[in-house]
Amino acid sequence: MSRTRPTIADLRAMKGKRQLTMLRVMTLEEAEAAERAGIDIVSIPPDLLLDPRYRDAAPSLFSMPGDNFYEIGTADDFLRWAFKMYKASADAVYCSASYATIKRMADEAIPVIGHVGLIPSRRTWTGGWKAVGKTAESALEILAAVRHLEEAGAFGAEIEVVPVEVAAAISERTSLFMISMGAGTGCDAQYLFAEDVLGQNRGHMPRHSKVYRNFAAELDRLQAERVAAFREFVADVESKAFPEASHVVHMDPTQLRVFMDKIDKR
Repeated sequence: MSRTRPTIADLRAMKGKRQLTMLRVMTLEEAEAAERAGIDIVSIPPDLLLDPRYRDAAPSLFSMPGDNFYEIGTADDFLRWAFKMYKASADAVYCSASYATIKRMADEAIPVIGHVGLIPSRRTWTGGWKAVGKTAESALEILAAVRHLEEAGAFGAEIEVVPVEVAAAISERTSLFMISMGAGTGCDAQYLFAEDVLGQNRGHMPRHSKVYRNFAAELDRLQAERVAAFREFVADVESKAFPEASHVVHMDPTQLRVFMDKIDKR
């Protein structure tokens, strides 16, 4: 059954009615799998959205490109970047830059998703890789950040590694579409990275992630097979087992005699 790509109005209408699903995907293959699996929203690298094959692979995925603010630059840079993404079929853009930058894009009718709680690119301000909002004071700071995003005109916000009680209370009190990464089911969407879902992450596994497959073992197996195949190729070349007759072409004997006669006379 074919799906229609949701609009901003559609997502707003679904707020508080059901949990949507969101993945961070990095490749066309992952995007196509998300499409076929019925994922609602994807976060993607900008270059993936600009691939002309992307919408063939993911026609109905609400797609949100994003990068760290220090990779994109100033508000002017963000606005130019956002227009480029929007033209390439982005449904919204992610931005962890200033409220002024978010407002600049929102004023031009670009749907923007902000970020509150643990913001990886700004983690030094909240103590590193740790939960945010565990005290009443810090929870109120998250609420204040959400209010600032509302005022700036953001459409929604990722809320990351925040106590479930805090995230639920904030989600109930904001018009923003709230995307939970490790913040419980009181929000509007659940967000995981595809590499964690597939078991490809060989580093630290975040507490909020869940592994559904073990791709790392399969990738190790494929790498071992790759090395073995290359070694066999080396051995075949050294022993002259490769190339075989089926791998080359031969000249017609008559033409070969003419050729050899002419080159021998030069």
